[in-house]
Formats: sequence, structure tokens, C-alpha cells
Amino acid sequence: MLGLHQDETDRRFMQQAIELARKALDSEDVPIGALVVHAGRIIGRGCNQREKLCDPTAHAEMIALTAAAEYRNQWRLDDCTMYVTLEPCPMCAGALVLARLKRLVYAASDPKAGACGSLYEITQDGRLNHRVETVAGVLAEPAADLLREFFRHRRALGEK
Repeated sequence: MLGLHQDETDRRFMQQAIELARKALDSEDVPIGALVVHAGRIIGRGCNQREKLCDPTAHAEMIALTAAAEYRNQWRLDDCTMYVTLEPCPMCAGALVLARLKRLVYAASDPKAGACGSLYEITQDGRLNHRVETVAGVLAEPAADLLREFFRHRRALGEK
């Protein structure tokens, strides 16, 4: 039954990450949301803010990691889980490894830039000094729907 409990917990936190993704959508950023959870409590939140901040590193995961590290007053997050609505890119996957994150749960896979199973396996690479337990596909459809909505709207405006 532990697995079932974990599944329910994963869905509950992923739903909150999807709500953060909606905030990014409202500010015309790619709708991705991320949470860092420690002992059942959210200690870091982030949504994409690349457009808002004019910062190529302002990914949801990076913002959530920074908030969690600040909250804990330490960079090691080895007993934390990140929930994110899209499979992390190479930069973010590398940051998860560097933060010594225990666990990653993501919703939709990213066949164009995913670094946690789709294109690369950074979080599982045995050449690195840490591996992150990874769970994929939790609430994948609602997260993917937000992304499709965003890009459909951008294409309708003639943007890429």
C-alpha cells in the first residue's frame, strides 16, 4: 500500500505544480511549474519566468531549487522531491544532480529537450557523483494540454 499512498501524494503535489504552470501561462511564459517538497511540505515553488525576467536560466526548476535551498539555508536537498510539469532540460537536470535531490517526479516527457529519459539520462548517469530517483508521467495529460494550448496560441499569433 505504500506505493498507492505515494501515487496519491505524487498526484496531489503535481496538481499544485500544474497550478503554478498556469501562472506562467498567464504571464505569457511557457507553462511549466515546479515544487520542492520536504517531509510533506512545500519548501520551494517556481514557474517559468524567462520572458518576465529576460533570463535564459529562469526555468521553473531553477527557481524552485533556489527557493528551497534558501528556505533550508543549505544547497544540499538530498531528502527532497521535486515535482515538475515537464521533463527537465539538461541545465535543470544537472542542477538536480548538483543539489543532490533525492527524487524527481515529472508529468509530461519532452522529446525535444528532455534530459531525464527522453534525450539524455543525466539524473541516472553513473559517471556523475549522484543519481536522482525519477518517476515520469504523473498527470502527464493535463500538463501536456497546457503546453499544447500555449504553443497553439503562439502559432495563431504567428510566433514560433
